[in-house]
Amino acid sequence: MKRILWSSVLALVAATVVVVSCDGGSGEAVSGTTQDLTSIVLVNETAYIPPQCYTQTIDTQGKVHNPCYSCHVVSREPNYINDADLQLGYTFAEYANTNHWTNLFKDRSAQVAAIDDESILDYVRTGNYFDAEGRIALATRLGELPAGWDYDKDGVWDGYVPDAYFNFDAQGFDHGPDGAYSGWRAFAYHLFLGTFWPTNGSTDDVLVRLAPAFRSNEAGDFDLNVYKTNLAVVEAMIRRQDVILEEPFAENGVDLDKDGNAYGTAVKVTYDWAPLEGRTMSYVGQARVEQEAGRVHLAAGLYPEGTEFLHSVRYIDVDATGETRLAPRLKELRYARKTSWLTYSALLDLILAEQKEAHDFPDRLRTVIGNVEYGVSNGQGWRYQGFIEDAVGDLRPQTFEETVFCVGCHSGVGATDDGVFSYSRRLGVDAFQKGWYHWTQKGLRGTPEHVRADGRHEYSYYLENNGAGDEFRANAEVVAKFFDDQGELIPAEIETLHTDVAHLLFPSRERALSLNKAYRVIVAEQSFIEGRDATVTPPANVHHSVEPEQATGILEPLTPPWEP
Repeated sequence: MKRILWSSVLALVAATVVVVSCDGGSGEAVSGTTQDLTSIVLVNETAYIPPQCYTQTIDTQGKVHNPCYSCHVVSREPNYINDADLQLGYTFAEYANTNHWTNLFKDRSAQVAAIDDESILDYVRTGNYFDAEGRIALATRLGELPAGWDYDKDGVWDGYVPDAYFNFDAQGFDHGPDGAYSGWRAFAYHLFLGTFWPTNGSTDDVLVRLAPAFRSNEAGDFDLNVYKTNLAVVEAMIRRQDVILEEPFAENGVDLDKDGNAYGTAVKVTYDWAPLEGRTMSYVGQARVEQEAGRVHLAAGLYPEGTEFLHSVRYIDVDATGETRLAPRLKELRYARKTSWLTYSALLDLILAEQKEAHDFPDRLRTVIGNVEYGVSNGQGWRYQGFIEDAVGDLRPQTFEETVFCVGCHSGVGATDDGVFSYSRRLGVDAFQKGWYHWTQKGLRGTPEHVRADGRHEYSYYLENNGAGDEFRANAEVVAKFFDDQGELIPAEIETLHTDVAHLLFPSRERALSLNKAYRVIVAEQSFIEGRDATVTPPANVHHSVEPEQATGILEPLTPPWEP
């Protein structure tokens, strides 16, 4: 029955769209296994610049809106990008002055209207990660590698093979069918501003996994408390803050809490890292041995070698009460791995070289290295790879161009720590399961709003300065709920938001289904290189093109959340 309903969705969509295959032909929707995904030629040569960077910041009444500060800020060392100036103007190479994300300009009203609510709900509730036997479907396909996915023609998939089972225990650890730990651990986090709020089209989650040495004691045996403690050390280094341990740890030569006794029992990791002044920190277990041998490294703001993140982007499911939750169906599966260590000076040299090149050759475009199997390098020690729905809804590898889309945000903005958004935003020990849980174990409902270093509530600050709930100011539902007729925030709504972020982040049932349908049309078209934002009608506040060095109208950059 499920397969029949899937087919009905495809038929409804296909009635009003033309499906374009990777070889340039058109016809019926086809499985990704029949597609050639190996091209490394970019159609959109600036696919690394996200669509949101083309937002019109000045409205028709002359009021200035600032969603730009979300990403472009005075950064924390060793993120040397310091791109707060991009809040002030559209500083693009000549080619990028034209907005190449043409899916933003399409009206999908007819296609969306052709898909009924029951069909789209059935579609998003039918998972595409596991097959009927409970195996990871994509892993099976990669093991029987289609010719069109094999970039180097050696018959072997050289990239990441999905190995998370989304089977989480009461501490957020993932387990395989045999009950063994996969190494992946889910964590809850404050969703990043704008695009990734469910009210704007997608639900998502993030898992983290450290390299095997971080999961083992000094004898080389798996040790869960060693793993938890190393996760806390990494978090302390990324946050530049003390982190409370989930359970006490016998230090055995590592003074985690900096109380002067390296053989006591620590209940927290104290952040005290100033190597030029002789103050250093350490991992524990086998990772400590590897650190002392110089094979893994530790520094503030950087992840150790071998760190992995897994990020699923999903449709929006809505239950019988209208409550939003993660859909079983994945839109995308995104993977990142820290492959090499770059020192502070090396990272600074990279940014200085980029700035010099931009000055000397302002219209030269960025070169991104990678392919469908490897993924892409962000140029800062990380490899990014993604999988996305094919036309019939099965997951396939992203093409080189579809993955270049990821690089700009994960290596070109001031808001990240070592290219990553989520881990520094993890919920703390006061949260459910001490913040180590998957959204299927507990949703966003009841989560209080995050408070910035300056005492401001983060989402309220965004609403105040952007005047809307998304970059394009196209989410009329959020505007109607939180703003009065004069465009001022409604105090009662903001007070509710302070205690429950779902009040802002969850869309209505009608909006959720509409956004699901709009994205399903893009999937049927396989037009991701033209944009993957779920829009029904073209957003009004998007530039088709900008003038060289065009001003945004923003006169003073807003401060980042870590600065009071």
